[in-house]
Amino acid sequence: MLKRERQAYIVHQVNLHNKVLSNTLSSEMEVSEDTIRRDLQELSENGKLIKVHGGALSPSFNKIDSPHYDVYALKSKRIIAKKAVSLIKDGMFVLTGGGTTIIELARCLPLHLQATFVSGSIPAIVEYMSHPNIDVIVLGDKLSKVSKITVGADAHARIKTIKADLCFLGINAINLKHGITDNDWDVVQLKQQMIASSQRTVCLTIAEKINSLQPIHVCDISKVHTLITELDPASEILKPYVDAGITVL
Repeated sequence: MLKRERQAYIVHQVNLHNKVLSNTLSSEMEVSEDTIRRDLQELSENGKLIKVHGGALSPSFNKIDSPHYDVYALKSKRIIAKKAVSLIKDGMFVLTGGGTTIIELARCLPLHLQATFVSGSIPAIVEYMSHPNIDVIVLGDKLSKVSKITVGADAHARIKTIKADLCFLGINAINLKHGITDNDWDVVQLKQQMIASSQRTVCLTIAEKINSLQPIHVCDISKVHTLITELDPASEILKPYVDAGITVL
């Protein structure tokens, strides 16, 4: 694979999954980790990504207030967010994770909505704060600089005390065999507790992540109640998920 092709693949993966691991890229492209490190360094210097220990982050995912033009697949994420909002009713307790799709959800909440949102995602909390009628509960603990979300034992303990009506998760990968998978250990543990503390789990994802796989298991497909993408629910790629008993929007 040529250098130009490698770097285009890396940029696409970091935009798609928000975070990439050097060893995963090395395996996928069958090149040395030294080669990957050099590519990441060059791409970082050119502003295409943020190089961190063991991999890289998407620039848009790493900002508290991301300019719209920096967000990958923004049009699709806005479609997803608008579908998700239709599930939220007055009086609900709603748990939300982090990520750019969740931020779009927060931005399009109707002004008349009266509900309680619980989150440790700093960018999402900033958006919730500007809403006139929703209450916000902040999950406190150690802040993950990578994901801009609170993680750790205190955050987990706080979530355990909540029985949420809905849990909205922006996800990194989903397939029928492996369920939901991710590439951040701390975030995976948080998501697992959020799922356990909610009556319904709603996964938000652009279609590119359908039938994909990341290295860390979050939950089996049976834990997913609703799957929301930008596609028409009748799309052929979504039919296996409908057949598995998942509500698809």
